[in-house]
Amino acid sequence: MIAHLQGKLVEKTPTEVVIDCGGVGYHVNISLHTYSLLPKTENIKLFTYLQIKEDAHTLFGFVEKSEREIFKMLLSVSGIGAGIARTMLSSLEPKQIIQALAVGDIGTIQSIKGIGNKTAQRAILDLKDKVLKVYDLDEVSMTANNTNKDEALSALEVLGFNKKLAEKVVDRIAKDSPEATVEMIIKQALKNL
Repeated sequence: MIAHLQGKLVEKTPTEVVIDCGGVGYHVNISLHTYSLLPKTENIKLFTYLQIKEDAHTLFGFVEKSEREIFKMLLSVSGIGAGIARTMLSSLEPKQIIQALAVGDIGTIQSIKGIGNKTAQRAILDLKDKVLKVYDLDEVSMTANNTNKDEALSALEVLGFNKKLAEKVVDRIAKDSPEATVEMIIKQALKNL
């Protein structure tokens, strides 16, 4: 409903701001990440998310659009409410959250106050694919390695090696040296087959 607010910064604390927009003061909840990015000028613009509940209408503000999108993603996970999502964005940089979700780092997600093991697992399960679609992460390099691995495996099959045996060797080589080129994988595999 309210996509952004632009106006004069009237009050500022690490968890909330009040923005005067044409004589109306909007109370906006913010994360520490947004607080650290607030400009020193008195006129500011925040991208917002309005949460409507039976007993309250709560406005959350973000300096970066990407942080708002992460916040909305986190809210889609059962067990993560606006308070925990804001705590996550206050405890970790948005990039760290994205990275942890993408690689399935339960420890990092669980390190946030209010998130237990089950919620951390659910967050990773629910958001891993979304995060990988939206943000081109290091998973891209993993895909490149998988392509190298697949090409090497295909070449070894053409050379007459048993697929299952070659697969085990190629997997081990790819795990030991993830940056290996197709040629390097094939040469190593030939030594081990």
